[in-house]
Amino acid sequence: MSTNDTVLLITSNGMGKGPEELQIMLMGKYLQLLVQGDDFPAAICFYTEGVKLVIDASPVLGQLASLEKKGVRMIVCSTCLNYFGLTDKVKIGIVGGMTDILEAQLRAGKVITL
Repeated sequence: MSTNDTVLLITSNGMGKGPEELQIMLMGKYLQLLVQGDDFPAAICFYTEGVKLVIDASPVLGQLASLEKKGVRMIVCSTCLNYFGLTDKVKIGIVGGMTDILEAQLRAGKVITL
């Protein structure tokens, strides 16, 4: 098990375009495969609607918690949480600002937007 210098950006409440249920299913599958692997990103940054994945009602909270336990930094946009009124519902990660997200991106060897 190791982390690399990749940073994932999660900017929506699911993965891809299409019906919301399908987007969430795809995100769940992606994260589950990531948890089962041996190579993990250094960080996952959540902003815009992506912040909805780190709150108590998230269907992928278990996978994200597993990744966090494996050493993946979870950075959650405070501005976005405030915008959606979700600040008090965050269950994983560190609530940070755009400065934290920018720092993670600049240190990354590779940035992938989901």
